[in-house]
Amino acid sequence: MLTKLISISLSAILVENFIFSKFLGICPFLGVSKKMDTALCMGLAVTFVMTLASAVCWGVNLLLVRLELAYMQTLAFILVIASLVQFVELFLRKKSPALYRSLGIYLPLITTNCAVLGVVLLNVQESYGFLESVVYGITGGLGFLLAITLFSGVRERLDYSAEVPECFEGFPIALITAGLIALAFMGFSGLKMV
Repeated sequence: MLTKLISISLSAILVENFIFSKFLGICPFLGVSKKMDTALCMGLAVTFVMTLASAVCWGVNLLLVRLELAYMQTLAFILVIASLVQFVELFLRKKSPALYRSLGIYLPLITTNCAVLGVVLLNVQESYGFLESVVYGITGGLGFLLAITLFSGVRERLDYSAEVPECFEGFPIALITAGLIALAFMGFSGLKMV
């Protein structure tokens, strides 16, 4: 069991990273990665939502299957995710108004972040048990956190670089950089465990 959990963890963080391998969750990845502090907070928020969504949706899926309503999975999962995002949004608005404003529109967009929905749908597809689902949710979120913080660090350095040609300044160099980091993450594909 421990080997399987380690395999799930390595896969979610490095080998099948939601950003660099599955290309899920690109909207907040590109939108919030200009500054390290906002990227870190977005990554933590997504990790929190992915973890809780994995746990809660596992139970919801069990209930739907027993009631023979499995065709309602996606709708039920979206409702669970939306509720969790509302909780995070209310918490940040009360505890850190500056962070709430800096995350802007990208915070409520976690609801429609395909990486969050993807993690719960992949849990069902892979027939993971509760512990495996939660581990996949946590490590999928940590993979998202790793990707967004790495990328924001590179973007911050690029803002101060005089080496970037004028035609590539801003968003074009960000896309090129994201592509190069994704290529680097392909090097982890040899770590895939059974």
